[in-house]
Amino acid sequence: MVTREYRTAKQVIGPLVLLDGVEGVTYGELTDIKLPDGKMRRGRVLEVNGDKALVQVFEGTSGIAPETITVKFLGKGIELGVSHDMLGRVFDGFGRPIDDGPAIIPEKWLNINGNPMNPYARDYPNEFIQTGVSTIDLLNTLVRGQKLPIFSGSGLPHARLAAQIARQAKVLKTGERFAVIFAAMGITFEEAEFFIADFRRTGAIERAVLFMNLADDPPIERIAVPRMALTAAEFLAYEKGMHVLVILIDLTNYCEALREISAARKEVPGRRGYPGYLYTDLSTIYERAGRIKGKGGSITQIPVLTMPEDDKTHPIPDLTGYITEGQIIISRPLHTQGIYPPVDVLPSLSRLKDKGIGAGKTREDHADLMNQLYAAYARGKNAKELAIVLGESALSEADILFVKFSDAFEDKFVRQGEDENRSIEESLALGWDLLAMLPRNELKRVRDQWLEKYYPKK
Repeated sequence: MVTREYRTAKQVIGPLVLLDGVEGVTYGELTDIKLPDGKMRRGRVLEVNGDKALVQVFEGTSGIAPETITVKFLGKGIELGVSHDMLGRVFDGFGRPIDDGPAIIPEKWLNINGNPMNPYARDYPNEFIQTGVSTIDLLNTLVRGQKLPIFSGSGLPHARLAAQIARQAKVLKTGERFAVIFAAMGITFEEAEFFIADFRRTGAIERAVLFMNLADDPPIERIAVPRMALTAAEFLAYEKGMHVLVILIDLTNYCEALREISAARKEVPGRRGYPGYLYTDLSTIYERAGRIKGKGGSITQIPVLTMPEDDKTHPIPDLTGYITEGQIIISRPLHTQGIYPPVDVLPSLSRLKDKGIGAGKTREDHADLMNQLYAAYARGKNAKELAIVLGESALSEADILFVKFSDAFEDKFVRQGEDENRSIEESLALGWDLLAMLPRNELKRVRDQWLEKYYPKK
C-alpha cells in the first residue's frame, strides 16, 4: 500500500511548499500539514510533475521549516457540505459557519468545482426576473438563467446596488421558490458588516446564503469562494427546485488573488500580469449559470467587478464581456450628480432581454417602450453635446424637448430610492409618463396600437 504521508518537503517559496518523491497525487487534492508543535495547516496541490508536488498552504508558510513538517494527502478536493438548512446562514470562504449558529448537518458533500453541464441539456433562458430597479427591469432585463455582470469603479455604490437587488429580486410566478446566494471576495470588515446587517434588517437573510471572504483572508480562500457559492446554488437549484440568484462581489479581488498565486508559481504572465488562463478560469465560474431541461430550478448570476481606473478594456471586464450575456455599467458622472443607482443606460446591455419580455411575461408594450425610451434619451444626450459645442441657439425646438426629456429621464426614471422596490408595472407607467413630454409624432418606435392604449391623454 502506497503511503499518503510524506516528510519530503524540500523548499518553501512564499505560500508554497515543494515536495519530492510523492506518488498518486492529483491536482487540487487537499493536504494536512503537521507542524513540529502538533498544529495543523491545510493546503491544496497546485501542480504535479512526476514525483514532485507543489502545495499551497492556506494559512501561509510563516514559521515552516521544510525538514520539520509532515504532509498528508487526503485524496479529495475541496468539498462543501450542502443542506437546505444553509438558507439564512453566513459562512466564511471555506463554508464554515461564522454567524454563531449551529453547525450544518450536510445532506451530501459536493466537490466545489462542480460537474460540467452538458450543453445539449441546457434550456434557453426566457423568463423575467424582477429586480425592482427600473433601469434593469425595463431597459436591461434580467432573464432567469442569465449571466449579467455589473461593471463599476472604485468608490461607486455597486455594493449598495448589489444589496438592493439581493433584497428585491423575485420571479413573478406565484408559488415559485426563490433564493439568493451572496458571495463577497476580498472585502473589508466594514463592507461585510454592511451586507450582513442589511440582509438581517430587511429579513432577506431568511431566503439567502452568505459567503464572506475578508481582505486579510488567504488568497486561496478567495479562489474558493465563488465555487463554494455556486456549489450551494447548484444543490438548491437542481436538487431542491429553487430559482437561485447568485451575486458575486468583487470579481476583481478574485482575479488579483489568481494573479498572486500565478506569480508564486512563477508562471509566465499574460496581460497586465494576469495569468494567460484568466479567460478559461473566469468561464469555469460564469458558465455554471443556466437552466437544465427537465429541472425546475435555475441559476442566474450577477457578478460585480470594479474596473481599475474605470477602464472597460482592462483584462477583467474585457474577458468577462466575452463570456457573459451583457453588462450593467455604473456611471461616475451620474454618481457625481447625486443620482442613485447611477446606471449608465446607453452602454449597458442585456443580450437576452428580448427573450424575457412581452405579453405573458411582463407586458405587451414593453419592447416598444424600451426602444423608444432608449432612442429618446440617446437623442437628448447627443443634443446636449451639440449645444456644448455650438451653443443652445443651434438646437431645434424638437432638440430642446429631447434635452429636457433626457434630464427628466435621469431624475425620475434612473434615480430611485435605495429601498424603493418598483414593480415592472410601475416602471412601465413611469416610462409612458416621461414619453408624454414629447410630441406623439416623434414617437416613431412605438406601434400605434400601444400609443392608443398607453400614451397618456393630455
